[in-house]
Amino acid sequence: MLKQNTLKESFSLSGKTLHTGLNLTVTFLPAPAGHGYKLQRTDLPGQPIIDAIAENVVDSRRGTVLGKGDVWCSTVEHALAAFYALGVDNVLVQVDGPELPILDGSAEPFVREIQRVGIIEQDAPKDYYYITKKMEFRDEENGACITLLPDDEFSLTCMIAFDGKVLSSQFATLDSMDKFATEVAAARTFVFVREIEQLLLAGLIKGGDL
Repeated sequence: MLKQNTLKESFSLSGKTLHTGLNLTVTFLPAPAGHGYKLQRTDLPGQPIIDAIAENVVDSRRGTVLGKGDVWCSTVEHALAAFYALGVDNVLVQVDGPELPILDGSAEPFVREIQRVGIIEQDAPKDYYYITKKMEFRDEENGACITLLPDDEFSLTCMIAFDGKVLSSQFATLDSMDKFATEVAAARTFVFVREIEQLLLAGLIKGGDL
């Protein structure tokens, strides 16, 4: 039986945020079994906590935004991907602002720090969802689609299509989370030049650079 895991010790990372352009610090702390991923806004009165669950995703344009009531935190996807891929089930994320630092634009800085501090096993079994039939979720607004199929082995295939000459259709397959650190974590956030003005007008990428 696979057990839950958490960090052996805490670590912090600081830097500019992608969309709000603020210089912030995020700290990741060990958490008890069954805790899951939780984000805490230490800059707000009462230091409110947001559970990192699908029901709390309030926006996914140009990043994942988690929110509860009038409290939110954005650009959490790189950190959460790193923790999930490396098998860390329970962690408290404390950030002193509305967004996690973008760092180098990838999940690699988070992976590197998780590997540095280490992971410790906890006395509780991991929780799983078992897929017993085909499931499909589609966003009619942007055409995004995710399909889940039953299988005896893990395999993730991603496909994307851009309307442009530089990048068109691409796909990649990950058949083991063990390969995440070496084959996926360094993939970086990017933007097309033609999109920059529109994003700036929308109040985004204030901390982006070329």
